[in-house]
Formats: sequence, C-alpha cells, structure tokens
Amino acid sequence: MKSNKLKEVSNSSFPYPRILLKLSGESLQDKESPSFLCAKTIDRIVKEILPAMKLGLQLGIVVGGGNLFRGAQLSQTGISRVSADQVGMLGTMINALALRDVFESHSQVTRVMSSIPMSGVVDHYDRRKAMHHLGLGRVVIFAGGTGNPFVTTDSAASLRAIELDADLLAKASDVDGIYDGDPKLPGKHVRYETVTFNEVVNKELKVMDLAAFCQCRDHNMPLRVFDINKPGAISNMLMGANEGTLVFNK
Repeated sequence: MKSNKLKEVSNSSFPYPRILLKLSGESLQDKESPSFLCAKTIDRIVKEILPAMKLGLQLGIVVGGGNLFRGAQLSQTGISRVSADQVGMLGTMINALALRDVFESHSQVTRVMSSIPMSGVVDHYDRRKAMHHLGLGRVVIFAGGTGNPFVTTDSAASLRAIELDADLLAKASDVDGIYDGDPKLPGKHVRYETVTFNEVVNKELKVMDLAAFCQCRDHNMPLRVFDINKPGAISNMLMGANEGTLVFNK
C-alpha cells in the first residue's frame, strides 16, 4: 500500500491526488506555425493546470525534447547514438526551463530536477527531495530523461511515476485516446474509454514505448492517454474526468 505521509497538501476529493504528466516536446509547439517553442501554447497548458494545483493536486511533469532534437534522427547524421541521445536529453532541459518560468510567471512555485547533473542551473534528481516538493504543492518538472542513452522519455515518465508513488500516469497525446486502429488512417476506428494492459498487448494497440508500457503494467500504474490539443482536456483530466482512455490492470 502506498504511503501518504508526505502528501501534506493533497486533496482527497481528487480521484488521483498525485499525477505524473508526460508532455512531449511537440506539445509545446504551435501546430499552425511550427517553431521550437510557442509561448502561447505553453501558457495555455500552464493555465489549464493551475486550478487543480490551487485545490491541492500534486503534480510532476516529465517533458520530452522531440521539438528540438531526436537522438534516433541525429544518429543518422554521423553522430554516435550515445552522443545523439545526450543531445536529446539537453533538449528536454530547454523545455523544462521554459515550462518552469511560465509556471512561475503565474506565481506557481516550480522546481526542475535533472537526471544528469546541471550544477548552477537546476537541481540534480533526488527522489526524496522530489517527494518533499510535491508535498508542499510545488510543480516538479523532471528533465534529462532517465539520464541514459537508448531510453525514451516515455520510460522516464513511467519510472518517475512509480518511484514517486503517483496515483496516475497521464500521457498527453495528439489523439483523444486509444483506438482499435490508427485514427489518422482512413476508415472507422473505435475509441476505448477503458482498456486493460493485457488487452492492449493482445490487440497490439499503439499506446507508448513498449518498455514504459510494460513497466506500468508490472507495477500496477494506471495510465491515461488524452488529447492535449483539446481545449480544457488537461484541466478535466487532472480533476478526474474521463478524458481519453484509461488503461489499468484487472
């Protein structure tokens, strides 16, 4: 059973009092006018999060770096895959700093913790310190992935959610949940409101990096996939609404 000792500000009215939110780097861009970062998009995301924080939600965020660098793509230019993935980790740091400053511009105390040492810029990741910050109502943003090459930020998100005793891992997507087929392809596809981890595996449904998905399954970490581009979806999800698709163990 999870210990709630450090959840000083959590509100029991939330179905998921502590959430780990996975944001892709692309979610910080403007879909209409692509750029590395879009201040308006980041501000919208932050504003949707703030009401739940004021009510006592505890929130950690793992951010990707795909809007800036992707290790797999960089490695095709002649850079070694290890170095390319390290460049990608630095991209997540850029996104984390941008997110932090927008949160703080709205008076929400925020901490960035990196899995790779960045002395003088942000704190190094420490589980106990992260739990402490969450308990005090601070948003904690985790940068640097897991700190290892060949590992996706999806895996970083599942790892942090499990380590921090989160009640839910929420994966922001560009589609409104999990479908029985690729919703971007022609044809009629059915969206699941709920689905079990085993059903996802058996039906070969696309959700997230397989290693991260299996980690959630094996550690009984509920996973919600939702559309970050839908107005109000983040706020609704944090408040416990049935946005997107919930994946769980039977």
